[in-house]
Amino acid sequence: MSEYIPQPGGNTWQTWANSLNKYLAQIRSKLRQKTVDESASDDGLILWDRDKKYPVVSRDGEYVQIILEDGHADLGISADVTAALVNTAYPLTFDTPTNAKGISLGTPASRIVFSEAGEYLLSFTAQIASTSSSTVNFWFWPRKNGVDVTGSTIKSSLHQNNSTTVVSRAALFTVEENDYVEAMWAVDSTSGYLSNALSTAFAPSTPAVTLSITRIHG
Repeated sequence: MSEYIPQPGGNTWQTWANSLNKYLAQIRSKLRQKTVDESASDDGLILWDRDKKYPVVSRDGEYVQIILEDGHADLGISADVTAALVNTAYPLTFDTPTNAKGISLGTPASRIVFSEAGEYLLSFTAQIASTSSSTVNFWFWPRKNGVDVTGSTIKSSLHQNNSTTVVSRAALFTVEENDYVEAMWAVDSTSGYLSNALSTAFAPSTPAVTLSITRIHG
């Protein structure tokens, strides 16, 4: 496009400046399309990737994605969750996600599917409850593509009847396109469950589980 850039000329610099401003106004909102043979040898070149539908910038010899707002979701479980068997891993199945972009529920519905590769921040909470006066232990951990994530378990205990507390953790996950994550849980007594507290006259309801997902890198 360099042949279309106005060159200095005329009797005053103001004439050229006006021409240059007009040129910049015409091109400022449209990026050149990235082609398969586009060179990234110079850093800082911004192009539009037509296939992926996002802008890219050349850096260190390759084109990397400029992150837009794609890739986020708020998930929750709006009912109590119980375990049929003790010391048994169960996947949590979330309600239909709200405020979702690029993230959906798969098959089975416990799978949280990512349509875009990247690094995501996942923030998990669960409200645990017990109907036993004995100690009840709870475990929570993520699985990625069906494999438990090493060193990721949350363990928490309740020690009295009708007690509740909230457990939480935030972690970064690197995923590829169409990878999925599941939130797993287990308990050592069927007296332990995940509690959805109903709304009151002064406060809204409390979901049994929440999961917020935000994409932070491509």
